[in-house]
Amino acid sequence: MHKLFTYCLLTVIGLFVTPLPGDAASNTAAPKELDVKEFILEHLADTYEWQIVSDGERRLTVPLPVIVYSKNSGWHLFSSARLQHGNSSYKNFQIASGGAYKGKIVETNASGETVRPLDLSLTKNAASLLFSSLLLMIIVMSLSRSLRKDPFKPKKGFAGMMEMFIMSVHDDVIKPSIGKDYKKYAPYLLTVFFFIFTNNLLGLIPLFPGGANVTGNIAVTLVLAVATFLIVNLTGKREYYKDILWPDVPVWLKVPIPLMPVIELVGTLTKPFALMIRLFANIMAGHSIVLGLTMLIFVTVSMGTAVNASMTVLSVIFTVFINFVELLIAYIQAYVFTLLSAVFIGQARPETHAKHTAVLESNMPD
Repeated sequence: MHKLFTYCLLTVIGLFVTPLPGDAASNTAAPKELDVKEFILEHLADTYEWQIVSDGERRLTVPLPVIVYSKNSGWHLFSSARLQHGNSSYKNFQIASGGAYKGKIVETNASGETVRPLDLSLTKNAASLLFSSLLLMIIVMSLSRSLRKDPFKPKKGFAGMMEMFIMSVHDDVIKPSIGKDYKKYAPYLLTVFFFIFTNNLLGLIPLFPGGANVTGNIAVTLVLAVATFLIVNLTGKREYYKDILWPDVPVWLKVPIPLMPVIELVGTLTKPFALMIRLFANIMAGHSIVLGLTMLIFVTVSMGTAVNASMTVLSVIFTVFINFVELLIAYIQAYVFTLLSAVFIGQARPETHAKHTAVLESNMPD
């Protein structure tokens, strides 16, 4: 996504610029066919550098530190610029251009075999995680300082907008979903919401320091889902485990074959799995659609100037439209992940959850 505006600009310029005579020899060469699938997968993958801009041949990037451990030579710390975008090797390390380790740092050992070292490098997604976390801490601390100065004064501007977001999630999602013990879980759920929302927004920005596919990385969504899984199952009440191990169903469904307990145990695993896949798939799909629409410009180059120019206009229009849709999805996915996490926590505390629901229903007007 971070190449969207650059590629569009270069294409529009290319439609109006006449090649110089000195470029005649290069124009006679057959152009390499664009592999759209490979292009999209490459730009969604994690990298060892943070690209700012590129014209196809030259790149302006921010190199990131490479930290690897080799069984033969021990620990190594060097800049990813040493690998020159994967086109060279440094101390027998290089970025694999194909195979099972494509895009990853590999090492050629003494016997000539290609092996994978222990890789603790700071990649683009990891660097974006650190940046978004720092940005979120700065925002929250500045908001906290503003509220402490005069907590009863209505806030305006950015502080008022953030207060609205926080209270919306707190009062409309966390409190009714969990019950009377909601205060213990509110810090985690609010952190999850703003962490996902911030990274979703940064992923839509095509320019540095945005453009990283953080929440579209299944490793990140896996960690978030595991965190919710641990909180649900480590803080669940006795009734929660009773409903899993000895549910209120006919006895023949529990003994001698524990059919329902097995189903309930599987259900405890499918819930975090659904959280992980839902967030990963939606963000990945959105980025893929934007890149696919951008590729229409280059796929139609060989169809003539008229077709290519019209498809360029359509591509830009649809890409802008999808980006606005992605803004809405960025919020919806953070909201849904937080809501489902709160619901799962509330289900693990059925006693307090039931009491809170009963109180709410009794206070509702007829």
